[in-house]
Amino acid sequence: MEVSIEKGALYVTATPIGNLGDLSPRGRAVLAGVDRIAAEDTRRSRALLAHFDVHTPLVALHEHNEFRRSPQLIEQLRAGGTLALICDAGTPSISDPGGRLVALAHEQGVRVIPIPGPSAVICALSACGLSTERFAFEGFLPARAAARRARIESLRGEGRTLIFYEAPHRLAATLRDLAQILGAGRPATLARELTKVFETIRRDALGSLAEWVAADADQRKGEAVIVVGGAADDREAAADAARRVLTLLLEELPLKRAVALAAAITGEGRNRLYELALELRGPLR
Repeated sequence: MEVSIEKGALYVTATPIGNLGDLSPRGRAVLAGVDRIAAEDTRRSRALLAHFDVHTPLVALHEHNEFRRSPQLIEQLRAGGTLALICDAGTPSISDPGGRLVALAHEQGVRVIPIPGPSAVICALSACGLSTERFAFEGFLPARAAARRARIESLRGEGRTLIFYEAPHRLAATLRDLAQILGAGRPATLARELTKVFETIRRDALGSLAEWVAADADQRKGEAVIVVGGAADDREAAADAARRVLTLLLEELPLKRAVALAAAITGEGRNRLYELALELRGPLR
């Protein structure tokens, strides 16, 4: 696939989270066509690139040098160079290094071009079987137990679906804390080793997931995404609010316009609001 590489542009490029077949043809062409690639771990990325017969020079950009190195890379871009940003797996700057470089590029008038692809957040969300209309990505919870529990406590009443990343050595403790604080019966999905050989996606109550992982050491291997259903009270309150807003709008506006405005006001999904609007309006006469 031929891709025209724009001079002076930063290409934020997603790479596979496990299955190498998930690198897009455009992504490979960009990685092969830029002057350099900024990578979180050059050793890991070098092996990935070799698989795709890409031999573009690498420069390390990680949490320990990002603030120091980003201005240098931006100057090279402003001089007409081309650079791709990648992380160890998935989409850069999503709980990974790269955010500072992207922000500085915008500040300095450098064009930022996203090359979409794999993302563990979206991958897990799409397969979780929970509400996806409104969600909040919380990244990694704090490593220390007290701080982790305090953060979870602050999310107790959150009505949106919650998404967390977790390292294998903390997975059991995090699931236990989530169950204790948010409720053992709260629906959740554990997505582990996504797109890899031992991919596991299991939906259950938080308490059951915590017990399952604690009892099976194999489930404490590899990176995990935890998706947790939002607080029921907030969801019910949001639904009641949407019904009230939609009822008022339907008195003054056509159905489609009322649904569009209700979605903008409440944040609820249009499909759900459209069904509710049909219910509220009743059969046409």
